[in-house]
Amino acid sequence: MCGIAGWADLARPLQDQDRTVRMMTDTLAARGPDDAGQWAGAHAVLGHRRLAVMDPEHGQQPMFVHDDQDRPVVVLAYTGEVYNHLELRAELELAGHKFRTDTDTEVVLHACQEWGVDAPARFNGMYAFALWDAARHQLLLVRDRLGVKPLFYARHGDGLLFASEPKALFASGMITPAVATDGLRDFLASVRTPGSSLYQGVHELRPGSMLVLDAHGLRERSYWELQARPHLDDLPTTVDRVRGLLEDIAERHVHADVPLGALLSGGLDSSVLAALGQRASRRTGQGALRTFSVDFAGSHFVPDQLRTTPDAPYVRDMVAHCGLDHHDIVLDSAALTDPAVRQAAVSARDAPATGDMDTSLYLLFKAVREHTTVAISGESADEVFGGYPWFHQPDTLTTDGYPWRYFTGRSGTYQALLRDEVAAGLALATYRADHYRQALAEVPVLAGETGIQRRMREIFHLHLTRWLPDLLDRKDRLSMAVGLEVRVPFCDHRLVEYAFNTPWTHHTFDGQEKSVLRAATADLLPASVATRTKAPYPITQDPLYDRAIRDQASDLLATPTAPVWTYLDPQRLRDRLTRPITTRATRAGIDFTLNLNLWLSSR
Repeated sequence: MCGIAGWADLARPLQDQDRTVRMMTDTLAARGPDDAGQWAGAHAVLGHRRLAVMDPEHGQQPMFVHDDQDRPVVVLAYTGEVYNHLELRAELELAGHKFRTDTDTEVVLHACQEWGVDAPARFNGMYAFALWDAARHQLLLVRDRLGVKPLFYARHGDGLLFASEPKALFASGMITPAVATDGLRDFLASVRTPGSSLYQGVHELRPGSMLVLDAHGLRERSYWELQARPHLDDLPTTVDRVRGLLEDIAERHVHADVPLGALLSGGLDSSVLAALGQRASRRTGQGALRTFSVDFAGSHFVPDQLRTTPDAPYVRDMVAHCGLDHHDIVLDSAALTDPAVRQAAVSARDAPATGDMDTSLYLLFKAVREHTTVAISGESADEVFGGYPWFHQPDTLTTDGYPWRYFTGRSGTYQALLRDEVAAGLALATYRADHYRQALAEVPVLAGETGIQRRMREIFHLHLTRWLPDLLDRKDRLSMAVGLEVRVPFCDHRLVEYAFNTPWTHHTFDGQEKSVLRAATADLLPASVATRTKAPYPITQDPLYDRAIRDQASDLLATPTAPVWTYLDPQRLRDRLTRPITTRATRAGIDFTLNLNLWLSSR
């Protein structure tokens, strides 16, 4: 996993702009701590930071294909993993291509040379890359189907700047980090607009899309999107098909030339991947799979509406059942409330982070990186198989709006702190309603599809296109901030396509959430884990955390010139501090205020 950045402009010479692109890639050093590279041509400069995962001794980037005069014909800056690279390599070798490394990067390079803009449709993986075609004077930017790997761009004159993160664009000195009103609306309304960002003039390449800059101008095209197709498999066949896909996916995801592990919460999703990963790891002679879980010092578990059970007992059951090489990562409140850690999370995300969920993820990934370079995560299984509680609540069928109501409540907490004039200008209720109607209009349906099946197809599509991208972005940013590659096997597009078209009656055939996934993997898991209900990522319940953030909020209130007061009403935060700190709304409001201030201060 790596970081990329660059600049292309057909109207001006750029061969002397390597210093500008170097400043951009320097901001991505954490994404690629192992190596740095750059290439400058007449009208394009490509930069790269490398985290070596495949063939560490080779594979330096940018990578080229040369002509007979040893001139670069095609130049590639690439980040990610293409899991079917061995099959593609064999096909390309039959077509006459010669390879110098064992990297998937070189496969992507030759695939684009052989198949042009049709190449990305052949890739199975998570990736973002920039390809400069010297003969055509053409820049091609490509992003994977689900948007696992980020890629941002901004216009500058007739040219285009691009990077894995917005901060690299700002490092060029040509793009200003100004807040975009609609981007702020997205954040406050807990929605995600494909192609947008929190910054004016900065766009995110849409998942499953490519952007072309050449003599004809700038144009974006989609090479993949979810489609509604008839599901012809009966339930037993569906379960078998899901199991077969998962086994193939796990086999591909455990391949790496550096240490690899898995995140393990004791929930269904991560446990399935740990069990399959353990089998695949042993078959390839790699021994027991390393696994990692997070817990919090000073916390005494108290069940609530979202989380009824702690993780630890289920983690222990999985470790004993599968023989995993397990590591418990225990975080304390001093680290979670450390202003430097909060600043690191905000900086990593280029956005106001989400309280201790983001700081704890950052610290977890930092600890995992001490043991391994690659980690497998169960992210997206809930979106793919319908695991969230609101998928199964009756009013989901009739409510006219986004179904993630808990997080709507969180954003309501944010909105309650806004200054009156800011709230009036943002008009968030209207914005969210318009946003929902636009998203709903994009949902593909089968002819004659009505009732529950149609509504649940809408719910799945909304989650995969308007909800999941934010979770993937968070996981990528916080992991890459410490040089850890996190793989998300449930984002394999074959699995996503198949589950998206599986009837809702199959998904719920036994009365539980994720019925198909449970049935397909029950034999891999201890009974306690196989039947465990959904439990979200944990947060600390240590009173020391609450006291620390209250003190930090009081200090902020004593700073009337802090940038956050441009948007928030300080009196409303004071009122929050008189409420019990243990309530979710109070904690969320304080964390949001502290994070928003840091983000605004760092622009």
